[in-house]
Amino acid sequence: MRKTNDVGDPPLKGGAWRSDPYVESLHTRIRPHHGLEGLPLKEIWGSRDLLGFLIWRDLRVRYKQTILGAGWAILQPFLSMVVFTIFFGGLLKVPSEGLPYAVFSFAALVPWNYFSSALGGVSGSLVGNAGLLTKVYFPRLLIPLGNMVARLADFGAALLVVFVLIAYYRLPLRWEVLSLPLFLLLMMVCALGVGLWLAAINVYYRDVQVIVPFLVQLWLFATPVVYPSSLVGGRWKVVYALNPMVAIIEGFRWALLGTSPPDLSLWVSLGVNLVFLASGILVFQRTQRTMADVV
Repeated sequence: MRKTNDVGDPPLKGGAWRSDPYVESLHTRIRPHHGLEGLPLKEIWGSRDLLGFLIWRDLRVRYKQTILGAGWAILQPFLSMVVFTIFFGGLLKVPSEGLPYAVFSFAALVPWNYFSSALGGVSGSLVGNAGLLTKVYFPRLLIPLGNMVARLADFGAALLVVFVLIAYYRLPLRWEVLSLPLFLLLMMVCALGVGLWLAAINVYYRDVQVIVPFLVQLWLFATPVVYPSSLVGGRWKVVYALNPMVAIIEGFRWALLGTSPPDLSLWVSLGVNLVFLASGILVFQRTQRTMADVV
């Protein structure tokens, strides 16, 4: 009996294996993609049913065996708004551009809570789905994408409360509200770009799970959530604009409450977010070759 390899090819001299073209045609070789040009958009689109399943599964897991369920998406920013209103609006007298501080802060807390939640979810999504990663091949980007999209349900529920507060304080509903999807998309790009960086690193170094909450806390106070961006002026305004969430929060307030619109910071935010997204995808693509082996 002759010695053969796994596909039945006889060995050549020196231990090399001869490849049979017919046998090779029966096998599908899966290789990791590299770079942005190798982004598996066709595979992602072909796996959209799996993406829908991942979104639905994430929603079910998050609200399983909870009393309030989706009510936590409303209660969390609402309680934060109450605390900020008492301390920042009442005691410290932080300016709110002529608006009631409650609605001024809540209109920023809703997008910020989505961003921080999505960032934390995307960064830990690969480790949290280690069992799935090691069993079957599928576009790995589906996991962070599904985690991020699932959190839009919380965002939508909390956004309804903003409109309730607008009606309560008898503020006009402006036409600028139609621009909300653009700022939401920009915020999702930011969360996904930074989250992909952290998710890829988290596979190899679990310290990321400890760093992310601390990073989000620092980022909160570097973003005009509890104060207006007009307090930052002079040469620091240019540096401040490099924070991609500054223009996004300003944009949400402008669209919902009619405050000052984002100026040049919007274009800076767009550029920074695109850099984050492109580099995040690049790092994610490069690390997925050994991802399943170490997760």
